[in-house]
Amino acid sequence: MTPLQNSLTTFITFLSDNWTAGLEILILATLLYYGYLYIKRIQGAQILIWVGLTFLTLTFVSQILDLAILNWLLKNVSAFLAMALVIIFQPELRRALNEFGIHRFFTSASQRREAIEDLTNLVFDLSAKGFGALIALERDMSLNAFLDTGIKIDALFSKELITTIFYPKTLLHDGGVIISDGRILGAGCIFPLSQRDNLDRTLGLRHRAGLGLSEETDAITLVVSEENGNVSICHGGIIERDLNEEEFQKCLSQLVLREGSEPQNF
Repeated sequence: MTPLQNSLTTFITFLSDNWTAGLEILILATLLYYGYLYIKRIQGAQILIWVGLTFLTLTFVSQILDLAILNWLLKNVSAFLAMALVIIFQPELRRALNEFGIHRFFTSASQRREAIEDLTNLVFDLSAKGFGALIALERDMSLNAFLDTGIKIDALFSKELITTIFYPKTLLHDGGVIISDGRILGAGCIFPLSQRDNLDRTLGLRHRAGLGLSEETDAITLVVSEENGNVSICHGGIIERDLNEEEFQKCLSQLVLREGSEPQNF
């Protein structure tokens, strides 16, 4: 048997004897990766990470140095700590269960298109009324940093509620609304203005804010001009202006449904 054949035989034997361990590592790595991605999105993530690292460090030290009292204390405190974290992060846990639940995986394409139609009707109703609007649809990247600049709402998506928010005489009509997973998370939020020099000088602050947010995140921003009622969509640092209802719905459908890939929730 040649050295190459011997090495190949050894490798195959190793895989057959240890494939279950490799599978466990792959599953754990996947869970940790997606857990980390979600923790990054929730408010108070730094506190949660700090508490977790502190607890793991103390547990490791107590086991290595055989600190009986500390080990006993950690074991008895862990249950209360877990309960406290569940209470503190209850809204985030509820949202996580909603994201990974039945609704996320089994929502039909017709229901997703219905949501797009609702947004289309909302935007052009605002345009017809002469209400300026700035709406951000959160996707993979968290918008919590921008949510903290406004007023948190956390309500189910409602055309009537958003229309009320953008009514010109309300205190929140000048800021942006953030929508995620079918919920209005906040209003009156401040988005970063695009600093590009090559922009059309006729673009107002709403358009620059919508474009700026799309440059820094993967969010889709919908903009309604208060001056002329024109409707625009910003995504990936691109602004598509002066869309009619058919063009708007087609563009939003392409961005949200992403043919050939997993649909994006908002």
